[in-house]
This record gives sequence, C-alpha cells and structure tokens, in this order.
Amino acid sequence: MQYLGFNIFRKRYLLILVVPVISLFMVATNDLHHLHYRVFELDSELGAPYARQEIGTWYIIHGIVTFASMFVAFYLLLSQWRETSREYKPQLVALLFGQLLPMVTAFVYLIGFTPPGIDPVPMVLWISSMLYLWAIGSSRLFRIMPIAKMTIFNNINDGVLVLDEYGRLVEHNAAAEKMFPGLSKTMFGRHFDEMWKDFSGENFPFEIEKKAIQKDLQFTGEDHQPYTYQIRTTPLLHGLYHKGQLLIFTDITEVKRLQLQLEQQAFYDDLTQIYNRRAFFQMCDQYFAEATEEKRSLTVILMDIDHFKKVNDTYGHAVGDQVLKHVVKLCQEQLNADQLFGRYGGEEFVLALRNTDLPAGEKVAEQLRQHVEDHPFYMKEGVLPVTLSLGVASANHEPEETLFQLLNQADHALYVAKEDGRNRVSVFAELVNKSN
Repeated sequence: MQYLGFNIFRKRYLLILVVPVISLFMVATNDLHHLHYRVFELDSELGAPYARQEIGTWYIIHGIVTFASMFVAFYLLLSQWRETSREYKPQLVALLFGQLLPMVTAFVYLIGFTPPGIDPVPMVLWISSMLYLWAIGSSRLFRIMPIAKMTIFNNINDGVLVLDEYGRLVEHNAAAEKMFPGLSKTMFGRHFDEMWKDFSGENFPFEIEKKAIQKDLQFTGEDHQPYTYQIRTTPLLHGLYHKGQLLIFTDITEVKRLQLQLEQQAFYDDLTQIYNRRAFFQMCDQYFAEATEEKRSLTVILMDIDHFKKVNDTYGHAVGDQVLKHVVKLCQEQLNADQLFGRYGGEEFVLALRNTDLPAGEKVAEQLRQHVEDHPFYMKEGVLPVTLSLGVASANHEPEETLFQLLNQADHALYVAKEDGRNRVSVFAELVNKSN
C-alpha cells in the first residue's frame, strides 16, 4: 500500500500486525490450548513428513485475515494496471500471481481436493516468494520507486499538503513544515480547517472545493514577516471517485515584491512618489470615459511652482528636489485618496477630480494655493517662500471632446495665471466669457 501511494497511519500499521502477532503466540503455545490446531501430529500410517491436523478456531481467524490481505493486495495491484508502463507489466503480473496462487491453493486445500496429509500452501508460498524476488530484482521497483517518490516529494521547494476525501490531513512534505512551522505529523488525521487555525491563528481564507483552483494567500510567518503563497489545489481522483485533495503552496513573495517594484517604477514618480505622467493619463482616460458616458462632472487642475527655475539656479537642484517634495506633501494634506494627483513634468503637477463641477474645482485649487503659500520651505539658508499658479478646466460633454482638449484648456488657464502675476487661480470658462 505504501508503494502504491496509500498513506497508512502508525496506529493502522499496528492494527494490521495484531492478528499475526497473536497467531505467533498461539502456534508457540498450541499444546496448552489447542486453539490454533485442535490436532497436529505426524501421520501414524504415512509417517514424516506427512502430518495429520485439525484446524482450530484461531486458525480460521488467522486464515481469514491473511487471505483477505492477499485479496486486497491483489485488487490494489490490479487497479494499477493501466497506469503501469509496458516495461514493468511483466513484474506486475508476477506480483499478481504471487498473491493469487496462495488464495487459490488455500481454497482447494480447504475444500479437500489435495492429497491427505499434505498442506500445499507453504509450497505455493515458496513459489510466490520466487515471483516476488524476480519482480523486485528485475525492476528494482520496490527499492527505487518509493525512494524516488519520497525524495522528489520532500526535496521540491513547494510545500505540499495531502488531504483525504473528508478534508483530513494525511501527508505533508518537508517544505511545508518550513513554510508553516506549526505543522507536524501530530496533525495527521485532523481536518484541514481546524489544523490551519491551530498553527496560523486564523481561518483559511477560502473554501477548498473538489476541483482545481489557483489563488494567492497572504501569510504572516513565525518571523512576523509577510509572505505571499500561490496555492494550487488538485483533486485526487480514482476513476470517477474523489479520493482527496492535493494542496501545493509556492512561495511567490519575492516575485510579488519585484512585481510591486516594477509597478512602482512604471506608475510612480521616483522623486515625489505620486503618479507619473504615464500613469496619470492611463487612469484619467478612464475617468474621462466614465464622465462622458454617464454625463458626470470632471474637473482637471494644472499647477506650476512659481519661479522654480530661479530656486534651482540659486540654491542648486538638491534644494529644488526638496521643494518639489515639500509642495507634494502640502497638496496631499488637502486632497482625498480618490482624487487623482500626478506629476505632469518638471515643476508642473496635475489633478483630476471626479464628480466635481467647475466651481467646486476652483475652490479646491484655491485651497491648495493658499495652503502652499501659508507653509514656506525652511532650509539652512533661511525661509524660502513657495507659491503656486493654477489653471482649472471642466469637461463640457460636447461632441468630439477629448481629454487632451480638456488638459489644453487647463494649461491655457495656467498660462494666464502666470501672466497675471502668479500665485493665483485661473478658470478657463471665465477666460472664454471675457473674450466673448
């Protein structure tokens, strides 16, 4: 059974050995109780090696257990016929006959078809043993296959848990113990949900269904560090019957970390850690499409740090970088998480406000301008006043209107704010009204 991949718990091993151990004792002490053989003596007429025997109660019990075991072994070997490669089928046939011959011979003996005084079963068992030796010696399958299977099972980097059809743990490998330090063989036979809660302190995050699934799992290790595991579950089928579930845990913590790092580099500005221009356009395109389709308000604000080139020329780019981060921090203090804030380029920043009309957008722009003006930048050389010029435009949902046009309107309003003296908010719609 172990060779064929059936897990047998230690208690069941001992249970299987109970009857043979008792039989050994019964045979050794048979003269005291005659429970195994009622009569066992040399044949008075034929002499040695012929014997006359009458079987006792325990002989029947022992025979039932022995030949039931042979029958089960025969069935298990036969069930592997289709999965056995052609090269090993002769050995499988030898093993099958090694089980079948003693059963048939014992049946023939018990119904009285053998010569008197001769028990052919021991002779047949000798033939069975020769078949076993040939099968094992010619293929080395009993020496190699279990070792190979266990070596692969315990040396792969993925953690593997094997559950039976009732969701109870029946096996795990060494990698699983490293992943989950609370896991041990003492948990064999326990339901997976209870076992997981014992060593993780929480419920398993999803239900294990009788089908193949793949999901990610966040897990806090014994070192209190977060880990990410990819879980693949595979049903273990025998024909059409569900016999258990295989859970494979792959540590993708480093992959996720690199993925997040790449996303950070792809979507966030290195200096200010807000969205870069590419990410802003990608997300704002979606905002604009939703606003157009659902006729909702969308306002954009372009802002520029006043006289920023002079800051770089006077104090150097290191101070200029600190000013950029200072302005971003002040703006974030006034913004909500659902307001799209990004670096447009250089000292320019852009803000998209969903479900916000033009007056409300102008109010947000004024709050930002005032907040930045009220908080100058402090450096070793002294206090550096920092101000913003801002241009505001709102979508009109006109035919053929695009996000590019909307940003151009905000840019035009920003240009006017600078021309009018900086540190002010300019609204594109008001400029259009004035020109008309």
